[in-house]
Amino acid sequence: MDLNNMDEILNSYKRKKVFITGHTGFKGSWLTYLLTELGADVRGFSLEMDTEPNHFKLLNLENKIDHIVGDITDLFSLKKALKEHQPEFVFHLAAQAIVKDSYDDPVKTFNTNIMGSVNLLESVKECDSVRSLVYITSDKCYENSEWIWGYRENDQLGGHDPYSASKGASELVFSAYSRSFFLERENFGSASARAGNVIGGGDWAKNRIIPDCIRAIEANLPIKLRNPKATRPWQHVLEPINGYLMLGAAVYSNPEIYSGAWNFGPSTSEVRTVNQVANDIVEFIGKGSVEIEKNHGQQHEANLLQLNCDKAKQILGWSQRWGSKKTISSTAKWYKVFLDGGDIESITKEQIYDFYKELL
Repeated sequence: MDLNNMDEILNSYKRKKVFITGHTGFKGSWLTYLLTELGADVRGFSLEMDTEPNHFKLLNLENKIDHIVGDITDLFSLKKALKEHQPEFVFHLAAQAIVKDSYDDPVKTFNTNIMGSVNLLESVKECDSVRSLVYITSDKCYENSEWIWGYRENDQLGGHDPYSASKGASELVFSAYSRSFFLERENFGSASARAGNVIGGGDWAKNRIIPDCIRAIEANLPIKLRNPKATRPWQHVLEPINGYLMLGAAVYSNPEIYSGAWNFGPSTSEVRTVNQVANDIVEFIGKGSVEIEKNHGQQHEANLLQLNCDKAKQILGWSQRWGSKKTISSTAKWYKVFLDGGDIESITKEQIYDFYKELL
């Protein structure tokens, strides 16, 4: 596998069986659609869509893949769905992904993010067809000391809130399975991927900055910010997905070199505050306003979190393709098409082909 040849990387998924957990979610729907464009045979396993609107539904993906409604906390159903498909590639994205929800229901968060991940790893362990596993967690898996430099893959895992702690724990679970069961398995590679906060069209989750902005603009209400000075490693959703695809192809072809943990995030020069992002969205959409909410004992939320991605850049050859301006303007353009009643599949495909010139 020549990792400098993106055509070869993308072509490695053509006519291959791919299994994705969490395929109906924000990142999952972009990854699923892109894989269908690449000619992959995709089976998705996920809960019912929990937002309205929903990117997966707008793309009519239910009729383009083998779509299975299931819960990763149900080991029997997950194992059955994986074995029936006999995939070579597995991408694990299913999770309870909202920090605030982890405070409201920590038991569900820990059960989904830890035991659900155990179930996925156990299912992969018992499915001999799988050759490549990309196990997606989060940048929040690190014990965040809010220092100014980025976290490396060998830094301490942890988490203040239940969501972050569940992601740190799921990384420990991955490490245990890798060392106990996967190291000696022939023709098999596994890697965990940790990405910073992603933005892009098609996200309607609650308590996330971009969907909150769009809902406020749609309702002609001011955008209210809880933590305006918080900085995030903003990147377009296609950036980490590009990393996942590169990683999946790399561990498939050379598991000894590429198995392990990988960070995917933007340069520190691309970091923006929540306030800057919200005002950029207002500017690109062409309407809306921003207000700062007073802090009345809100729950803990990190102010500074960024990743060191030298490993991905130097060994995998991954790099950020879009800067912050392009990322935010593309996101705003996607939502403007939606607000104007435009064709969602067309704008999604247009942005994928804009990102991947290799597909043209």
